[in-house]
Amino acid sequence: MNISVLTRVSIFSLSLLFLSACQDDDDRVAQEVTPEFIWTQNWDGAPLANADFDVTPLTNANGETLTLSKLVYLISDITFTNAQGESFSAGDYNLVDAREGLGLSFSPDVLIPEGIYTVAFRFGFDDEDNALDYAFLNSADGGWNVPAMLGGGYHFMRMEGKYINTQTIPESEVNFQYHTIRAADPSTTPVTLQDTSFLVNLGQVTIDENTTIEVKMNVAEWFKNPNTWNLYELYTMLMPNFDAQVLMSQNGANGVFSLGTVTD
Repeated sequence: MNISVLTRVSIFSLSLLFLSACQDDDDRVAQEVTPEFIWTQNWDGAPLANADFDVTPLTNANGETLTLSKLVYLISDITFTNAQGESFSAGDYNLVDAREGLGLSFSPDVLIPEGIYTVAFRFGFDDEDNALDYAFLNSADGGWNVPAMLGGGYHFMRMEGKYINTQTIPESEVNFQYHTIRAADPSTTPVTLQDTSFLVNLGQVTIDENTTIEVKMNVAEWFKNPNTWNLYELYTMLMPNFDAQVLMSQNGANGVFSLGTVTD
């Protein structure tokens, strides 16, 4: 066999290998995976850890000094949408207790092919799920049910602590309860209700079998945008306060949650 023939054979063999490799890539079926979520909390970038509760002084946008004693919140309906508009929804929920370290790691009940997705979730429950009293959380979950006089359903968040009242002599500590639910006006018959849960769009994330998605909550944002929160005026009895619930929802939807580190 002469050199030219050997060359043609070599080229032919390499072509077959290249075509075979391309075919293998094209025929590869994307593996179905369940990404993991990590929920973290911070105060304008400073991490909030278990040791900070009841101890670390924080200053809100209105200038009040406060400490946190409780931070528990509800996440539902994590959804993944691909470039073709196809959505995959877990349909489940996660209750995060920042102080006790519960629910900080969560894998939704869904399998999706590896790829690039727009990732979103809901803070709280929408009206459809809120109508299912005692179907999800109950008294065993710390009394997350809302009384019937306020339309039933569930709490979305319980944030509690103390703030310093500088208008008294001497200064005093005052308990506050920043509790979010579906807005309800019990003075009307039937009770006037408004869905104050909200969707959070984290943007696009590349997801494979090892992906972990961090979701950051900036707790300070609950007190600042677009409504500067005045704890002297709004510190307790917020559940039956329809207008306060709308204001809290607006603040929550305006940057409380953001995408953190994505690892794979």
